[in-house]
Amino acid sequence: AGACTAARAAAMSAHFEERSGPVPCATPWGRWYQTMEEVFVEVNVPEGTRGRDVKCSLQSRHLALAVAGKEVLKGKLFDSTIADEATWTLEDRKLIRIILTKTNRDAGNCWSSLLENEYAADPWVQDQMQRKLTLERFQRENPGFDFSGAEISGNYSKGGPDFSNLER
Repeated sequence: AGACTAARAAAMSAHFEERSGPVPCATPWGRWYQTMEEVFVEVNVPEGTRGRDVKCSLQSRHLALAVAGKEVLKGKLFDSTIADEATWTLEDRKLIRIILTKTNRDAGNCWSSLLENEYAADPWVQDQMQRKLTLERFQRENPGFDFSGAEISGNYSKGGPDFSNLER
């Protein structure tokens, strides 16, 4: 599986900030990205694709997608999701958007790949994803705190630094 080099170039040029939106991982079929709660999968499909051409199976640890009889995506997810809350939509007859809800919804649960052994974010993109989740967590813990231009430095793994003792 190809690493996210295209996403890396795009993300590097954008100064990292909350407003910049998700940190995507580019894949041969589209891209995927995540928040603390959800994983979003965007799959480019041939223009004019209809809902009936799409076969999508979303289980807690497994995803399978076929379009017009061709397998696009299939495998074991990186971590478990809540199957009942998983959805897929076909947009403008050319994009399938799959939304998965993570079972473990905290900033430390940053998926490093979409499937267990495929579509991994490269280390730089993983770091950006982890920063994103850390910022998201910080915003929840500190509503009203404006840090749109803030640079976070340090180690982000396992949910990042502890902000609980910050001066208000």
